[in-house]
Amino acid sequence: MLLKRFYDTKLAQASYMIGCQRTGEAIVVDPTRDVEQYVRAAAEEGVRVTHVTETHIHADFVSGSRELAQRTGAELLLSDEGDADWKYAFAADSKARLLHDGDVFMVGNVRFDVLHTPGHTPEHLSFMVTDTPAGAGAMGVLTGDFVFVGDVGRPDLLEKAAHVAGTMEASARTLFRSLQRFKRLPDHLQLWPGHGAGSACGKSLGAVPTTTLGYEKVANWGLSIIDEQAFVDSVLAGQPEPPAYFAEMKRLNKEGPAIRGDGSPPALLDVERLAALLLTGARIVDTRSADQFATRSIPGTISIPLGRSFSTWAGWLLPYDEDVYLIVDAGDAARVDAAVHDLAMIGLDRVAGYWTSDVMDAYARAKHALQSISQRSVQEVADGMAEGAVTVVDVRGASEYEAGHLPGALNIPVGLLNDRLAELPMSQPVVVHCQGGARSSIAASVLRARGFDAVLNMTGGLDAWMAAGLPVEQPPNAAAATTR
Repeated sequence: MLLKRFYDTKLAQASYMIGCQRTGEAIVVDPTRDVEQYVRAAAEEGVRVTHVTETHIHADFVSGSRELAQRTGAELLLSDEGDADWKYAFAADSKARLLHDGDVFMVGNVRFDVLHTPGHTPEHLSFMVTDTPAGAGAMGVLTGDFVFVGDVGRPDLLEKAAHVAGTMEASARTLFRSLQRFKRLPDHLQLWPGHGAGSACGKSLGAVPTTTLGYEKVANWGLSIIDEQAFVDSVLAGQPEPPAYFAEMKRLNKEGPAIRGDGSPPALLDVERLAALLLTGARIVDTRSADQFATRSIPGTISIPLGRSFSTWAGWLLPYDEDVYLIVDAGDAARVDAAVHDLAMIGLDRVAGYWTSDVMDAYARAKHALQSISQRSVQEVADGMAEGAVTVVDVRGASEYEAGHLPGALNIPVGLLNDRLAELPMSQPVVVHCQGGARSSIAASVLRARGFDAVLNMTGGLDAWMAAGLPVEQPPNAAAATTR
């Protein structure tokens, strides 16, 4: 039996290829839109992709199941569990085989037992895997977003992301019952989850790639709670805000993701086109580092550094119904392809053009002003607060804010800034801060692009504030948040 794990660090997402080298067949579970990686890996391993499936309708990335099945001629297998609102609309057109709890299918000599594990979503499936020639019974379970290392799937996304009102508590109770059933399986089973640390599909996911059911019974808080109400209270408490794009992902993955294909690269544009687009309010993303943007950037653009969190913040801040443009470092042409790839993974396909950072010199020569983002030390911010001369905005998540924050600071998570601009004064400087500085740099760029000229970024964030011994408002016995 062949087992190969693929991991996208920016999505914190795992997909799997399981194959039978004796028959040359393989299945891919939870593929992303980067389908070429699976085709290439299958060829390298001497197998062919004959089956494609997924554990559920994903909210955090565009599924590649439909495209991979079409590309390889593989059979597509999809869940038919859950209520009518969460059926795959494209299943019939794609000639998908529909799966139910208790079903069994084979990929070569590898057996897959279908387990309906609802709670995170109504249609969620897990797959128990048995290498039948070994004769030792099941060896592991592909758990998707049901059970993670150290955590369980969050049951609030249907309400918070897909806007299905009144579903959180019922989903939490369903998840509890699914876990009680799951815990009756043998302790030796390996668990292969669909996400790792950094995913917004849970609140405390571990970074270890695999685990066992026996270990999780001891170490995973979600499996150790035996009282249903206590579990409901715990699983719904402290969940991070789901990125705004999750609702769009649910819709796309339910109705049928567009076939991406090879695509064509965006065009390199000139400075005249840049100036014209800025006048229309076009969405232009500067992918350079936060420090580079703060030092010298073009007014009207926003900063989303091309790093590990690029996809997340792009999903929060960019529209799906408008063209998007990029600015990349002049010395690294590959960054255009990387940015386009990362945006495509969450369905942002309308990248209409790009510039290299050299365009700023041309923009300045055309007598257009450049900008910088002012930085302030924690002591300078503290002095400004004492004088009542600044408004402080904490752009971390609500649970982080509740764990400890600057006295009097307003909490607006960075992803919600565009929706809550009316809460901010134009009459005095606005200081933004997060935990360590990464999110506040993005926030400062968003505010500048939306017309706030007096925006200050507190360097070092809450970490630096606390290191300086400055006061923090904090509930009793609460530790300050540490997420950056």
